[in-house]
Amino acid sequence: MRNFLFNKALRILLITNALILISAAMLGPIYAIFVEKVGGDLLDASIAGGLFALTGGLATLLSGKMSDKVRHSEFIIILGYAFMGTGFFLYQYVNTVEFLFVIQMIIGLGQATYSPAFDKLYSMHLDNGKGGTEWGAWESMYYFTTAAGAFVGGLIVTKFGFNAIFVIMAMLCYLSASYLYLLAPKRVF
Repeated sequence: MRNFLFNKALRILLITNALILISAAMLGPIYAIFVEKVGGDLLDASIAGGLFALTGGLATLLSGKMSDKVRHSEFIIILGYAFMGTGFFLYQYVNTVEFLFVIQMIIGLGQATYSPAFDKLYSMHLDNGKGGTEWGAWESMYYFTTAAGAFVGGLIVTKFGFNAIFVIMAMLCYLSASYLYLLAPKRVF
């Protein structure tokens, strides 16, 4: 049984990232409905997705360099999680497609900020000879959180509306960022 347990740093990274991934997955399947609700169409949803990816791609290059230069990469992860939480929170105030585009860029920046630092820390804490298993755990967690987030997101929006989901998404991000921040002085990483 001991072979299936991961070291403390990996468990923390998996748990906090799971909350981020769930929050992002909550909106995925119903995103086009939200865009339509704020006056956009499918082209606007596509443009927003493109802006997210373009911002994320460019920012990832910078974030990767930054994560190589700092001693405590967990602070970069915290910053990225906070950006994402702020973007998710701001969804509540979207009343134009242009504002939606800005928010998508903020979320793309957040994801790009944390991703290289997360990968760096995760890789640093892999147990010798278990890299495939431990990266496999993250990969499977991604699918499981996507499934859970898609279901829960649809359920919440159906019962309580979009604003409820946006608050929950933001809170999951802020919870992850706060937990990592509280652990940082303990030098878990």
